[in-house]
Formats: sequence, C-alpha cells, structure tokens
Amino acid sequence: MSVATIAGHEVQIDEEGFMTVYDEWDEEVGTALAGQIGIEMTEAHWKVIRFLRSDFAEQGQTATIRRVATVGGVPTKELFTLFPKKPAKKMAYVAGLPKPAGCV
Repeated sequence: MSVATIAGHEVQIDEEGFMTVYDEWDEEVGTALAGQIGIEMTEAHWKVIRFLRSDFAEQGQTATIRRVATVGGVPTKELFTLFPKKPAKKMAYVAGLPKPAGCV
C-alpha cells in the first residue's frame, strides 16, 4: 500500500489507486477522484456514490452494478451514462471503496 495526496488529504491506496481506508474519504476527495477520471459530479452521481458508501458500511463489500440497480434504484442504463465504460470500477473508485469482486 502507498499513500497519495488527494484534495489535500493523505489517503492510503492500493496498487491500482483505489482507496483502502473507508474513513479517509469525504465528498471533497470523491470530487477530486471523479475529476481524475473525467467525471463532473452531479446530484445523480452523488446519489449513486452515497448508496455505495452506505451499502458498503452495511455489507462489508462494494456493491455490484446489479445491486446498485435493484437495491439502490438506479437503472443500469443510467449507471453507464453517469459512469461510462466500466461503471462498477469507476463508481467504486470515486466512492473510495475497493474495486468490486469480478472487476478486471
């Protein structure tokens, strides 16, 4: 693990750049992470990110796209619009969560 400075915060990251400590994340960090991958956050984006973070706190793992669609109530098509190309990976990255199981 290494340390990176994101939005003025020192955070632990893995070799792929995903944050590894849940409590080091805040929305300022999330905004900076989104900017790094070319996403400008809107309220629709935040709805997904807030769901992912609360679901992770309850479940202990990063939600899949299917779970975000069924439990979070955001249609899969919309997830691909908000987080184009590899939405599960991008959502987890912005949310400061581990890459979901099954993501390459």
